[in-house]
Amino acid sequence: MKIAIDVSQIVYGTGVSVYTRELVTSLVRLHPENNYVLFGGTLRRRGEIVEFANRFKNAKSVITPISPTIVDIIWNRLHILNIEKFVGKVDVFHSSDWAEPPARASKITTIHDLSFVHYPKFTDPKVLATHKRRLYWVKKESAAVIVPSEATKKDAIKLGISAKKIHVIPEALSSIYKKQPKSEVDRVRKKYRITGRYALAVGASPRKNIARIINAFEKAKADTGLEKLAVVGRGPLSAPKKGVLFLGHVETADLPVLYSGASIFIYTSLYEGFGLPILEAFKCETPVVTSNISSMPEVAGGAAILVNPESIEEISDGILEALNKKKDLVKKGKERVKKFSWEETAKKTMGVYEGLI
Repeated sequence: MKIAIDVSQIVYGTGVSVYTRELVTSLVRLHPENNYVLFGGTLRRRGEIVEFANRFKNAKSVITPISPTIVDIIWNRLHILNIEKFVGKVDVFHSSDWAEPPARASKITTIHDLSFVHYPKFTDPKVLATHKRRLYWVKKESAAVIVPSEATKKDAIKLGISAKKIHVIPEALSSIYKKQPKSEVDRVRKKYRITGRYALAVGASPRKNIARIINAFEKAKADTGLEKLAVVGRGPLSAPKKGVLFLGHVETADLPVLYSGASIFIYTSLYEGFGLPILEAFKCETPVVTSNISSMPEVAGGAAILVNPESIEEISDGILEALNKKKDLVKKGKERVKKFSWEETAKKTMGVYEGLI
């Protein structure tokens, strides 16, 4: 089988970047009998995609010097130029989360989440318009749609995507996530000026519910002994509340260390397509408080404290409960995370490809 995959997004350092890198790596390792064409649209970062493709004997890269904006115009708006004009004749084409080109081959797309549908006010208007245009073509032309959770499947069906096309294939962790030694924790604490017992939150956008998390932390501090709330992501321009540290963008290598050093991980987002940070915290042996809506209960699988994300009181109580049940939650989290692997994700994805041809 000849398989073309859009890997343009690997250069951006996002969750979608991790998904694409890990999926392709596992597919090529588990199914070397196939030929892979890794397509990339980029103006200035050609070298990164070429370097990635060169790791594999049975894969070649095809790079076009076009920006995401031009790709949106050509494929999402005008919907011209079949992908075969770039990658040649292929059996299947797995598209990215940004553009949907026409193709003679069977098309597969992955929808990671539909947060822009639920919370359009939290999404840049240009990005929102791009995703809406892309989804139009996904509904009309994609032979298969991969989603990471049953919750996202339900959302996709509500948008008009046929349930028969949808395949739920969970995502998995990068190998960097594991419990880190005290020496590493001490180093990263010093780097980000974190002192005392701290809670960790990842993401500072409104959808991540950071205002309620801060208020719940303030409420729980006296009963828990927590001294700091470390937030990965940029905070407001005004001075944060006492004890709240906005760390801004952190190096990927520092994330497992931040998880490992935290007394608790608070992830009470308003919506997630999957909620990978829950598994990251489990792997680093940190108890988790997360939301009882969207995909988060599905991912947590009974190994976290679930709360109503719109209730400061419930989040605060959840923090206290998770700390009191830390030993039990850590044990359950370590077992839960074993159920997710990139190998399994790749096997199921290949099953979708094979089913189409």
